[in-house]
Parts: sequence; C-alpha cells; structure tokens
Amino acid sequence: MNYHIIPVTAFSQNCSVIWCPETREAALVDPGGDADKIKQEIAALNVELKQILLTHGHLDHVGAAAELAEHYGVKIVGPHKADLFWLEGLPTQSQMFGFGYCAPLTPDRWLEEGETVSVGNVTLEVLLCPGHTPGHIVFFDRVGRLLVSGDVIFNGGVGRSDFPQGSHSDLIASIHTKLLPLGDDVTFIPGHGPISTLGRERISNPFLQ
Repeated sequence: MNYHIIPVTAFSQNCSVIWCPETREAALVDPGGDADKIKQEIAALNVELKQILLTHGHLDHVGAAAELAEHYGVKIVGPHKADLFWLEGLPTQSQMFGFGYCAPLTPDRWLEEGETVSVGNVTLEVLLCPGHTPGHIVFFDRVGRLLVSGDVIFNGGVGRSDFPQGSHSDLIASIHTKLLPLGDDVTFIPGHGPISTLGRERISNPFLQ
C-alpha cells in the first residue's frame, strides 16, 4: 500500500491518503480540516478516492470529513461506535478549540474489532485500541507491514488519555496487546509527528518501558 501524508490544521494532524498501487483506488484517513488543501493533494496524486476512514472522533481528525465525503460522493467509515459521543459533540469541540463550526457527524458504517476494509486490492484489518478515546481504531495492512495508528502511539510518545472516557492504562494495554505483537518491522503513520516503527518504539519509547 502506498501512502502520502498531508499535515492539516493548527494541530499538524497527519491526514493520510492511502492507495492500492495496482488499482489506484484510495482512501482518505482522518481529514481533520483544510479541505481545499486535501483536494489539491489528492488531485496531484492522480488516485481515485473511494472512501473516508476515521480512527476516532476528535475534531482535529474528522473536521473536514463531511465536506469531503459530499464533494467526492464517498462514504465515511469508522470509528467504533463507542466514539459516538465525540462525533455528536463536534459543535462543542469546535467552539472549545477555536475551529469553525463543525456539525455533528454520523458515519455511514461503524467498525468493529476484527472487521476489514478494502482499498483496491489491499485489505486493512481493524483493531480496537481504546485509551485515547473509547472507540479508537487502527488500520493495519498486514501484507505491506503498514499501520495507521491515529493517536494511540507516536514517535517517542503515546496519545493523551485525559479526555472524557480516556484511560492511560487502557491505552498502554492497547499498545502492548494489540500493536507491538504485530511485529517490530511494522511502520506506522501516527496522528501527529513523524513516522516510526513498532520495533523502534518498543525499545526506545519512554512510555512503554
């Protein structure tokens, strides 16, 4: 699977375009804002956008999802339904963080642990990784050894857990039981900051020692 990272919003959130190199069919992961910038980057990549995938319900990851879904005529998939309260509270989130108004959002399809999502000929496995939010999911391309990890794990860090229904113990458990067993060779695209590998974080991430 190929990928292209588009940093968006004042939070420098990693919106990602992922696509199948054989079919050029693509998915957009976590479009947090800056819809016009995202449209320009997708056009430059010459891919066919088929769906929008969400890892969790925070505004900086979903803020442009509805606008882009309408523009491209595609569906919004994910996160897990435990994040419903975050998506219903998007107007409050937008006020709190000084964003433009963002209406409540209901995805076309919620995702559960063990389900899969297809992007062209690429199969993405869905893993539920609560802690940052209760319904946070990640997308794993087992063949390509690529993980889109949202705000669960970062290069040198882990996600915040001081939000409503967040849990640091759940977050660390998600990393140790769901992510690290995927393999040290797995590259992950975090929700913020540079990419890394699970092996590097297993050894050097201070939150995992």
